[in-house]
Amino acid sequence: MMVIVGMIIQLTLGAIYAYGVLRTPLLDHFKSLGLSPSAMDMTWPFIVFLAVFAITMPLAGPYIQKMGPKKVTMVGGVLCGLGWLAASFASSPTMLIPLYGVIGGLGVGIAYGAPIATSAQWFPDKRGLAVGLTVLGFGFSSAIITYTSKFMLGSGWGIMGIMQTFGIAFIIITVILSMYLRFPQAGYKPAGWAPPTPAAGAAQKVDFMRNEMSKTTTFYGLWLCYTIGALAGLTAIGIAGPVGKEVFANAGMGAAEATDLTFTLILPFALANGVGRPIFGTLTDKLNPMRTALVTYILILVACLLMYSSYSSVTAYVICFVLLWGCLGGWLAIAPTATASYFGMKDNAKNYGLVFTAYGAGAIIGGIVSAQAKDLLGAYQPFFLIVAALAVLGMVVAFMLMKPPVRKAA
Repeated sequence: MMVIVGMIIQLTLGAIYAYGVLRTPLLDHFKSLGLSPSAMDMTWPFIVFLAVFAITMPLAGPYIQKMGPKKVTMVGGVLCGLGWLAASFASSPTMLIPLYGVIGGLGVGIAYGAPIATSAQWFPDKRGLAVGLTVLGFGFSSAIITYTSKFMLGSGWGIMGIMQTFGIAFIIITVILSMYLRFPQAGYKPAGWAPPTPAAGAAQKVDFMRNEMSKTTTFYGLWLCYTIGALAGLTAIGIAGPVGKEVFANAGMGAAEATDLTFTLILPFALANGVGRPIFGTLTDKLNPMRTALVTYILILVACLLMYSSYSSVTAYVICFVLLWGCLGGWLAIAPTATASYFGMKDNAKNYGLVFTAYGAGAIIGGIVSAQAKDLLGAYQPFFLIVAALAVLGMVVAFMLMKPPVRKAA
């Protein structure tokens, strides 16, 4: 029950992932007002939203433990919905930054960790799977928002009216469902489950507080790896529409056909993002965080080299973005599972909040670099070569630093 409730709440919070497609009707709307936004202008609201989201998460962590998941989720959900509502009154991309990016990002940052922490505490025996299923909604959200938006646009709705409607719906859904969130009683264990005992000669697992975690090389390895994974995936989400238009144009498609295909392909991308979470969460349970991280980097490397070398191939575009969206979903299960596995559950909400700042770093770096590639070089193609190089760096960092931490003697 807790996982299902959390999944639906995450679905409302994950609507930001539809921005890569919604930015096209938003761009058309601003052009109709006489503006000429650049790629960077249209990227800033997305970057700021994700950055505020990532910065707010660690700040909200202590309140999840102190106030409980219900109140925190309710406050965050209302702010998220208000962000979408406020965005409907924006008359320029610059106005979207505070109205959509700051308010919406603040709401998602406050609410996001509560359902995850709840699922992790209710299912310590299947933590990776439980967390992966909870954040499944965040990944599927883009498909639901995209197809609903496409239907509404085809029915004569304006993009601002659509955002207003979503804002109201998000407030109602999160307020109602947050009432069901609660932590189990102290000392809770699933029936028939006992915490695993360390093998003979292995070090006893201990809980790390946030200040202790931040002094370990494991934390920095996990943070850097998460940054690279988030950079690749979040940028792919933000530029899915524009890159699709470039690739489809290179393939000889007309503008109308290209636009329709861009909307259609969001479904497999979102499905990959959604199922990547429980799949990689389960892999993390069965293998370990380091080995699962290596799998994601191999997939990212293959995807980016394929896209860079075949920039007029629709097939290459589909394969690349399915893999990149799927690996982002994977990291949103790998990172919280790794945090709990490496550093324990005692201070987990605060610990993962700090680790999650890597998500914001990836969004900022990836968004700026990809937009600059477009504005300066005229296409997004060179960006994929940069991400391929970062995937190789990620393999090295994961292999060297993503290992269980050792607490130093006082």
